[in-house]
Amino acid sequence: MHKFLGTVAALAVSATAAMAEYPEKPISIVVPWPPGDLEDVLSRMIADDLQAAYGMPAAVINKPGGGGGPFPGAIEVALAPADGYTIGSFVSGVPIAGPNIGIPELSPNPFEPLGIFMTYPFVIAVAGDAPYDDLAGMAAYAKENKLTLGHFGAPLIPTRVTLALQGKLGFEFGADAAFDALDCNTLASGDAQVINTTLQLILPCIDSVKILASVTGERISKIPDVPTVGEIEPSLKVSLWNGLFVHKDTPQDIRDKIIAVAEKTMASDAAKKLAEETGALVYWQKAEDAAAQIEADAAILGGL
Repeated sequence: MHKFLGTVAALAVSATAAMAEYPEKPISIVVPWPPGDLEDVLSRMIADDLQAAYGMPAAVINKPGGGGGPFPGAIEVALAPADGYTIGSFVSGVPIAGPNIGIPELSPNPFEPLGIFMTYPFVIAVAGDAPYDDLAGMAAYAKENKLTLGHFGAPLIPTRVTLALQGKLGFEFGADAAFDALDCNTLASGDAQVINTTLQLILPCIDSVKILASVTGERISKIPDVPTVGEIEPSLKVSLWNGLFVHKDTPQDIRDKIIAVAEKTMASDAAKKLAEETGALVYWQKAEDAAAQIEADAAILGGL
C-alpha cells in the first residue's frame, strides 16, 4: 500500500513538474489572415516575446478565412491538443459567429479568451467636398441623393454597424459593395461616396477627406474630435477587435505564462508606436473582461 501511494505521489510530482516546464517545444500562434495587417504584426510581436521569455521558438502561422467564416484557422486551433502550443489570434467574429454558422468543430464554442489586445481603427469616411460633415448630415443628404457605400464585406462587424445606421438614422444607401481596397483612390475616383475602412488606409489623404465617425469602442487618439458610432447611436456600440484564444481545456498555469508575455507586449514601446502610427487601439483586456465583452457584443450583433 505504501509503495502504491508513493508511486501515485511520484507521478503527481512528475506531472506537475512537466506542466511547470511549459513550453518544452515550439509554439504556434494561428492568425487567420494574410501577413501584414495589424493583428498579424502584433501577434508576431507576442511570438517574439514568448521566444525571448521562455527560450523556445514561437511563430505566427497565417491561415485563410479570418472575418466571416468558414474559419479554417480557428478549426485548426480547436482540433489541436489543449496544451498551449497552438494559440489562436482571432477577430471577434470567431467566438461570436463561429458557433452559430453550422461549423461542428466550433459549436459549441471550444475557446476561451486569454485577453483582447487590439481594436481595429475602422472609420466612416467621405470625400472632403461632400456637402455634409457628420452622420446626421449624410443621412439627410442620402434621402435625396444616391450614395454608394464601400466596405470590406457584409459579415464584418464594422460593415454591419454601418449598414445598421440606415434604420437608426432613417435613410438608405443607394447601393453597397465589397472592395478589395478602400483608400484615398476609392473616394477620389467616385467608386464609392462613403467608405467603411481602417484609418491607416486613408492617412495619406487625411487632410482631404472627412471622417464622420469611428466604429470603435472609444475615440481614436489620432482623430480625437471624431465621435464613435456608439456615441451617436448607443445601440450600435460594438467594434471589431482581436484577441488571443486557447482551447477551454488548457490548464490555467499555461494560460498565465502566455498572458504574462502578451500583456507586456501590448505595453511595449513597439506596440505603442504601432498604435500611434496607425490609429489602432492597442491595450490588454483581461480574460474575464474579454469574456464579458464577447457576451455583450453577441447581444448587440444578434439584434442587427
